[in-house]
Amino acid sequence: MDVTQIEDQMKSVLSELQKAAGLQAGKLLVIGCSTSEVLGKHIGKAGSEEVAAAIYRAVDEVRQIHQFDVAFQCCEHLNRALVVEQKMLESGRLEQVTVVPVPSAGGSMAAYAYAKLPSPAVVEFIRADAGIDIGDTLIGMHLKHVAVPFRPGLRQIGEAHVTAAYTRPKLIGGARAVYERNTGNTSCL
Repeated sequence: MDVTQIEDQMKSVLSELQKAAGLQAGKLLVIGCSTSEVLGKHIGKAGSEEVAAAIYRAVDEVRQIHQFDVAFQCCEHLNRALVVEQKMLESGRLEQVTVVPVPSAGGSMAAYAYAKLPSPAVVEFIRADAGIDIGDTLIGMHLKHVAVPFRPGLRQIGEAHVTAAYTRPKLIGGARAVYERNTGNTSCL
């Protein structure tokens, strides 16, 4: 296992997604990660703090530059709850739950994030603007309703399959709906 390579791969995938999704201050990224899958093992069977640390460092480096928020998804043993920074609770839109993720209940990635974030909190539900799923952990439930699949240049981090998505507002209306602001169509009838 080359943790430097894993860190570089994560930075590459996240940097591509950041550009495509316009991740910046006020935007939220969800990360789902099976460190077992990164090592080429079965999900939930061979968690690695070293792999979690490499991925966390990569995410934190890109996040520091662009100032978006991050949520780390726990495994199904914690109902895929999410580790976030306490400051995200201040808006009142997120409700904190009481649990401390550990590798055997939450997963190595979420447990590592909980240990490293300055003021961690756990919530059950979010609506993220973008997401990266490392190892088929199923992050879709945490994305806003209209997710746009994103294909990063790298399709794997370590041995784990990687998928990504960003979201866009819903397009509503019918045949007469206008989706661009300056189209010249001012008719209300």
